[in-house]
Amino acid sequence: MKHSGKASSAALKLIGLSAAAVLALLVVAWLAAHIGTFYFFRDPEPAVPSAPKLVLAPGHGKVDTIDTTTENEFMGGECQRISIFLSVFDVHVQNAPLTGRIAFFKHTPGQYLNAMRADCAQFNENVLLGIEPVDPAGVKVGVRLIAGLIARRIVPFVAQNDAVQRGERISLIQFGSRVNVYLPKDAKIKVQLGDRVVGGESVLAAFE
Repeated sequence: MKHSGKASSAALKLIGLSAAAVLALLVVAWLAAHIGTFYFFRDPEPAVPSAPKLVLAPGHGKVDTIDTTTENEFMGGECQRISIFLSVFDVHVQNAPLTGRIAFFKHTPGQYLNAMRADCAQFNENVLLGIEPVDPAGVKVGVRLIAGLIARRIVPFVAQNDAVQRGERISLIQFGSRVNVYLPKDAKIKVQLGDRVVGGESVLAAFE
């Protein structure tokens, strides 16, 4: 009979095209997920400044707090604080702000509040690293790694008494988070609110 089987052939063709489209979408989704994961965990090599007595940004992100606070565990009282917010689009590897020794290491369990809150360190899981620099000697610089709403894991690459070099990778905080830097009161702040900084490259402060 004329045109017999054409309907079935059209149906099979449509099914084949639909299956191919679904497969293509699945491949695109898989690639997007994996490329996105590699993007979030990218690990650029910092261009580390060589000038003496500098304190570099330990994290990539936006400076949204510069103030005076009290940090008793390592700094021993009143000190300056620079806080850097790391969004989900920022690099999540942190770098040593200066050359020295990890003289203090403390992990504190906690909540996972939104890291956009400057006070989240009071409540969120965090790791406090206390560094005794080589240059200048006799001062203390603290770095607090803070988990956020999405960042549910802090992965330190260093331990207490480890020696670190300026710009060296010291940790990973997965996805959005915050890093606080604690400085002596005589350190000269070199950044302003709203500045975007690059871990291991941007100068936060200097000792003069």
